[in-house]
Amino acid sequence: MNQKDYQTYVEQVTPKVNGWVSFFKAYISGGIICVIGQCLYTWFKSQGMLHTLANSYTILVLILVSVLLTGFNLVGPLTKTFGAGYLVPITGFANSLASCAIEFKREGQVFGVGSQIFTIAGPVILYGILTSWLFGFIYWILLTVVWW
Repeated sequence: MNQKDYQTYVEQVTPKVNGWVSFFKAYISGGIICVIGQCLYTWFKSQGMLHTLANSYTILVLILVSVLLTGFNLVGPLTKTFGAGYLVPITGFANSLASCAIEFKREGQVFGVGSQIFTIAGPVILYGILTSWLFGFIYWILLTVVWW
């Protein structure tokens, strides 16, 4: 197969995606997850919990639901329907951990789950830490040098 035939084949099998529709679906689905989180937080606060405890319980419930959806193999259909909005909030991070754990479960607890669970989430953690350090350093410079 020459380069031209291969390019034609790739164009035929690559799905056509409307960027604006994908953006809108991700915006709405991510927003719905955030509204659900806010409703959970408000409910926990109405039960007399302190702010930090209500935050913790809200995060735990969102993670639990995401892990259950991953375990029942419902994340694929959700992301096909609603786009990347599901994967952006904490639910996507929980999905990445749970899916690795499920995938490598058959290799055992130590060499499977234990060593492979951060395959997808590891770069997210690494770059999250590096980015927060970089922005913290920039903020520190702005506070100490520019504004004094």
